[in-house]
Amino acid sequence: MPTLLPSISVGTTTSSIRTQAKLGPLSCISLIVNKIIGTGIFSNPSIIFQYTGGNVGLFLSLFVVGGIIIFCGLIIYLEFALNLPFKNGGEKNYLLRVFNQPKGLMGCVYAFSIVLLGFLSGNSFAFGKYVLYAVVDHQEGDQTNDSLVKVIGVTCISFCIFLHIKFPNQGTRLFNFLGVFKLLILVLIIAIGGLVSLGVIDIEPTDNFTDVWLFYGDKLPDTYSVAVGLLEVIYSFKGWENVNYVLNEIEDPYHVLTIAAPSAVLLTTVLYFFVLISYLIVIPKKELLESGVLVAGIFFNKIFSESITSRLLPIFISLSNLGNVLVVSYAHSVVNQELAMNNYLPFSSVFQYLPYSLLLHWFVTVFILVAPPLTEIYEFVVNLYIYPGTWINVFLTLGLIYLKLNKKKEKWDKFNPIIQERNLQEDDENSLHSYTEEHLPQGSLANNGLDYEELVAEYNPRKRNNQEEDSHLLISRSSLPPPPANQKTISAPFICVFIFWFANLFLALMPFVRPPHADQLDIPYWCFPTVGTLVFILGAIFYYARPYVLMWVGSIDKKEEVKYEEEFLD
Repeated sequence: MPTLLPSISVGTTTSSIRTQAKLGPLSCISLIVNKIIGTGIFSNPSIIFQYTGGNVGLFLSLFVVGGIIIFCGLIIYLEFALNLPFKNGGEKNYLLRVFNQPKGLMGCVYAFSIVLLGFLSGNSFAFGKYVLYAVVDHQEGDQTNDSLVKVIGVTCISFCIFLHIKFPNQGTRLFNFLGVFKLLILVLIIAIGGLVSLGVIDIEPTDNFTDVWLFYGDKLPDTYSVAVGLLEVIYSFKGWENVNYVLNEIEDPYHVLTIAAPSAVLLTTVLYFFVLISYLIVIPKKELLESGVLVAGIFFNKIFSESITSRLLPIFISLSNLGNVLVVSYAHSVVNQELAMNNYLPFSSVFQYLPYSLLLHWFVTVFILVAPPLTEIYEFVVNLYIYPGTWINVFLTLGLIYLKLNKKKEKWDKFNPIIQERNLQEDDENSLHSYTEEHLPQGSLANNGLDYEELVAEYNPRKRNNQEEDSHLLISRSSLPPPPANQKTISAPFICVFIFWFANLFLALMPFVRPPHADQLDIPYWCFPTVGTLVFILGAIFYYARPYVLMWVGSIDKKEEVKYEEEFLD
């Protein structure tokens, strides 16, 4: 049985255990900012502008629509989070609140999607590419050594995993720094755009805002192009849900969910919008439409010399990708651990420990990064990483509609996570007190220079012993107290629920529509949505085949012995 207490050497003055500090508001904001801001804001706007036919009004409108959609999603996730225990796992907990029969099926389906498709190969590859650009003075569109790019990408994800395993607090400080750094870069772009508009910076003005609804060359884009543009916009906001994955690791989950997370999403969305306006102030339409390079590269070239931009911009973007890899590798590995603790993964007993969950995430990322031989695979990998979340959100939203329509039956809006957390803390303290009285010599805590309150803060039987689960996590819904009158409760309006459901259904089905130039694609257009969907089916096959495989190898005698969630923990 694993030791429940931090290891203490009697007669010394220090504890030999190193623990990770809980995440505060800044770290939670950084989790969101680092995931949303990757490469996209520096490159995607020019692509989306092309899809809209150079129409400034339509271009900005797509981003407004994208902002509305993500805020609808944020409200939905907040309603789930504040009506369930503060646990790691995010969508896993929300899906299981509704789709809990047959027991274990939805958990296995979700587990396969998040483990096999939650990789960071795309961002690791981008990191390697832009580091190479900075070192050898290449620019976007220049040929690069793909093997060297992959080596740098593997180094990036390996560094992040090593940091999370050996120096978790330093890893947190690094992604906090990178989150602030990214925001400052966006503020710099906005400030430059403002100075240009005021005439402080003397460059040739653009006429992009003379007639915002004018299509360039009076050539209207087809419906498919506008739909793909919206798809790219929504993808560019991916990451607003990152905090929901790690609620157990947060110092004050309630404060973060109700204040810090919405503030981070709002701040990033507003900065995005003003960055787009700055691009339009500085860069003429023709250059935005015809150039294949980074839009941020054109922007900085207008202000600074090309030699400075060619060196600094790749460094900025590579650091932006590093922040993304840092926070996503951490959050997804915590989810992997939570899935293992509930027996949704093969070899769950191994991956219950965070270092092994981190190594699992590393292995999948490196395999997807190194195995494909083609450069064209990069866009495929990026799409494959994003796509499964659309189907998850479709079902998650349908589940919330069911809960809202059956409030009385399901006891929805009756749960208070604050009271539950307080009860859990009291149980932890009582359990620790009993353990110390039974196993430690009297006065040993004081003799070792350890404060009892500090030890209580670090002690958590649900973390130290992964085979146990506090009974309060399994409490019946009917016995939970209602929220106090002074506590905020969040209920997503039905209009928000339907907007988010329709948007994700569109994201899930649109990739199956044949594009106008499908014959020119290196990889068939239907490939990534098909593979993404098949992974869900693979999770279902694992669920139904698992008992028979375990009986065949002699691990169990009958299929009913495969347990999930509280039955496995018991």
